[in-house]
Amino acid sequence: MSDHEEETPKPVPAPEHRLRRELPQEVPAPPAETAGEKDTAAVLTGRQRLAEGLWPPRVTRAQLIVALLLFGLGFGLAVQVASNSDSGSALRGARQEDLVRILDELDDRTQRLQDEKQGLEDQRSELENSSDRAEEARKQTAERERQLGILAGTVAAQGPGITMTIEDTKGTVRADMLLDAIQELRAAGAEAIQVNGVRVVAGTYLSDSGKTVSVDGNKIAQPFRFKVIGKPQDLEPALNIPGGVVQTLQKEQATVDVEPSTKIVVDALRPAERPDYARSSSQ
Repeated sequence: MSDHEEETPKPVPAPEHRLRRELPQEVPAPPAETAGEKDTAAVLTGRQRLAEGLWPPRVTRAQLIVALLLFGLGFGLAVQVASNSDSGSALRGARQEDLVRILDELDDRTQRLQDEKQGLEDQRSELENSSDRAEEARKQTAERERQLGILAGTVAAQGPGITMTIEDTKGTVRADMLLDAIQELRAAGAEAIQVNGVRVVAGTYLSDSGKTVSVDGNKIAQPFRFKVIGKPQDLEPALNIPGGVVQTLQKEQATVDVEPSTKIVVDALRPAERPDYARSSSQ
């Protein structure tokens, strides 16, 4: 080798501490057996926690009631869906003639129900009308009974009319004169008459009893006081006509006073008598 030839330089080894700083340090992996044991321990711990949370079950009353309600609702829906499905499938599988027949039967049933409804409404109307008629009949019967009671003297009455007072100081007034006065009042439209506390009816009779007069066997004393219910404008002129009741009594030197009034009370009553032979023709 010549002096002029250059020698190849040899690599200089790096310091040991520099190589350690530049190269990444490898972390030793844990042994496989140690990692598996950790995973198994973690899995067992989670299962144990889940089992402890689910058992024994902790169910409150509210949760139990809600569960029962949900179960009942679900069961009802399932039954309804099944029944609808069955009926729908049955109709879908039916023939056209069967569908027409079913429709006719439904129409007939609807018509029958409408007829029954109309019949019930007619019965209700008839019952209401009959009830109204019965109520009206009862009212008319009560009114008729009251009117007949007034005429028969078994019911007290009041209304417009007159009061006639006869004073006979000499005792010249006889029973026939008082009877003429009653007949004249009836002819003028008197509806109820009372003489000194005795009710005058269709069968009333008057008779002389010494120096006084008896009405239906009851002696009445002076003055003779007539209470008459009727229209005053008709009753008073009927007594004062020429040659009538007032002039006849005045000729006997009796004093007659006629006073109209808007309210006359006839409260003398007669007992209701049952006829011995007469009976109602409706029986």
